[in-house]
Amino acid sequence: MFWKHGYEPASIAALTEAMGIRPASLYAAFGDKRRLFGEAVARYQATYGAFPGAALAEEPTARGAIERMLREIAVNYTDPAHPPGCLVISGAVNHGPDAADVEDELREIRRRSRAAVAERLRDGVADGELPEDADVDALAEFIAAVVRGMSRSAQDGATAADLRDVADLAMNAWPRP
Repeated sequence: MFWKHGYEPASIAALTEAMGIRPASLYAAFGDKRRLFGEAVARYQATYGAFPGAALAEEPTARGAIERMLREIAVNYTDPAHPPGCLVISGAVNHGPDAADVEDELREIRRRSRAAVAERLRDGVADGELPEDADVDALAEFIAAVVRGMSRSAQDGATAADLRDVADLAMNAWPRP
């Protein structure tokens, strides 16, 4: 429900119905909606949202890591088995003042992801894969912007093929050594 609707629009009634439990059980298990959301985000990161970190860690080159990450995003964000896009990107896009901490939490997760991309790009500079004067912070922000756009596009109905095209175009911006 949080992934599909976002934090604030996901009511306790909708959450408990989706979970097949009564509100008292939700409160007994999680304390409140905010803690449930934190648990849902942690679970998302450990499951559906784990693939970008795996790409950054497992690929032998920075370019290969970013390309794999973007191509896997194309498939993952459009998978009909779950809501489109990314929970961490869209979970608190529109919120009132009472949910500002939710947006802060998600913003921090996105900041850490961007920092992990920047670190992988620094490795690419050190390995001679990227020019020594490459602005890795700007490139990491560009990649983060592409990822955010791919999430929104998936929510707007883009297909995996559409998002693969976006990934291919984004990779055309890769600096040459």
